[in-house]
Amino acid sequence: MRISVVDVGSNAVRLVVADAEGGVPLPVHTAKWRLRLSEQVRPGEDIPEEAVERLVDAVGEASRTATRWGAAGAPAFATAVVRGAPNRLEVLRTVRARTGVALCTLPGEVEAELTFLGARRWMGWRSGPLALLDIGGGSLEVAFGRGRLPDFVASLPLGAGRLTHEFFEGEDPPSPDQLKALRRKVRHQLRDVAARIRWEGPRTAVVTSRTFQQLGRLCGAAPGRHGPFVERQLHRTNLREAINRLAALPAAERAELPGVSAPRAAQSLAGAVVGHTAMKLTGLKTVTICPWAIREGVLLRHIEDGAAWWAKVSRLSEEAAPREPVPLCIATATI
Repeated sequence: MRISVVDVGSNAVRLVVADAEGGVPLPVHTAKWRLRLSEQVRPGEDIPEEAVERLVDAVGEASRTATRWGAAGAPAFATAVVRGAPNRLEVLRTVRARTGVALCTLPGEVEAELTFLGARRWMGWRSGPLALLDIGGGSLEVAFGRGRLPDFVASLPLGAGRLTHEFFEGEDPPSPDQLKALRRKVRHQLRDVAARIRWEGPRTAVVTSRTFQQLGRLCGAAPGRHGPFVERQLHRTNLREAINRLAALPAAERAELPGVSAPRAAQSLAGAVVGHTAMKLTGLKTVTICPWAIREGVLLRHIEDGAAWWAKVSRLSEEAAPREPVPLCIATATI
């Protein structure tokens, strides 16, 4: 069986086509179309018409590519940058009308649940009680669990792109006072969730997302060309040193550092501050960088639970009003 998934993130539309023999999604083709929505959309504002046009073109091409690879009808979802836009439903309906793709948005807590599933399958049962951190462009997802799905999840408005707009707008590099203000907000937002992680005392902690992957590379982890099976870890002390390096440079010069791509250079500092603060408050000194995340979680649910579960999740997108992520811990295993 060949399946696929389309992920509309804050910087790009990504397609993964995978063979699912034996219950494991093995990628046979991946593709990416750059959008940089996070640079064009301010938190709480509409997605502009020109950005919608580029989104329609990218999703349409992703759908056609999936069809050419024998995986038509891919589940398609958009993350926080679309989820938080006031014109979210209009954007989703435009994409569906012009491409035939039923793009939906997922609640942040559902994103965390699916990401946890991907990480759990990658790490295996020997990892024991598992904590997860995922920094996106618009939100930070946190999860903890002992089984296939997490025992609790949280979605917080602490995405790297969002915080860059909020705290570093017009300042490159930012001032020390701006950095202090950012740390103060992150600490305040994370306080209750971090206390729960400390109380649970996870045996293993993992991080996912391009933000953490690039920070790991900056801190000495193996480059991506070495493949997904090389163990990559991120140490809190190294991440603290990376913050100092990033804070001293304008975005254009950060892009020259190992692992920092030009499209993500501006938000790399905010991502590093969120990552370091989250690790410090949760008491995590070292985390494993996991290559499987939300896209693999979607593929796994499709393999294990069939297409009906995605239809249920998609209805949430039509029924729910746009809202900001909130620091809410909830019981899972509901989708």
